[in-house]
Amino acid sequence: MLVKDAMTKNPVVCSVDTPLRDAVSMFRKYHIGGLPVMEGGVIVGMLTESDLISLLESERISDDLWLPSPFEIIEIPIREYVNWEKTKHALRNIGDMPAKKVMTRHVFTTTEDVEVEVAASLMLKEGITRLPVMQGKKLVGILTRADIINAIGSLHSDNERMGA
Repeated sequence: MLVKDAMTKNPVVCSVDTPLRDAVSMFRKYHIGGLPVMEGGVIVGMLTESDLISLLESERISDDLWLPSPFEIIEIPIREYVNWEKTKHALRNIGDMPAKKVMTRHVFTTTEDVEVEVAASLMLKEGITRLPVMQGKKLVGILTRADIINAIGSLHSDNERMGA
């Protein structure tokens, strides 16, 4: 089976300037976990749930912070307060941030004429869950893990109907 037989055609995309709040809305509306990021008709990145979740990681305060014994009781609450403030600040600013600030820039792609097994192997090897499908420089589809499972399932169903 070829990628063109399993892929989702005309995938939902966003631009480099799409605010993250709009990208998240697309994730929810279309029940997807990632978007190809386009600039002038060219794919320049992928924006995924993992990219968004990474924004919520707050920097750790140095472990070598030490307060004298009488103040040790308040040291932990101070650390927690500082981390909470950083998290609140990050959450406030995330919605307006453009996709280009967060997207993964190195994008693995495939073409329509590749065997699904080869594409699936690439996905496993690189630890990715979706592959944009290209026709030259044009984005024509996306292959996700769900697409692969659905294709295998339909192939199996077809074989059962034919008595194979």
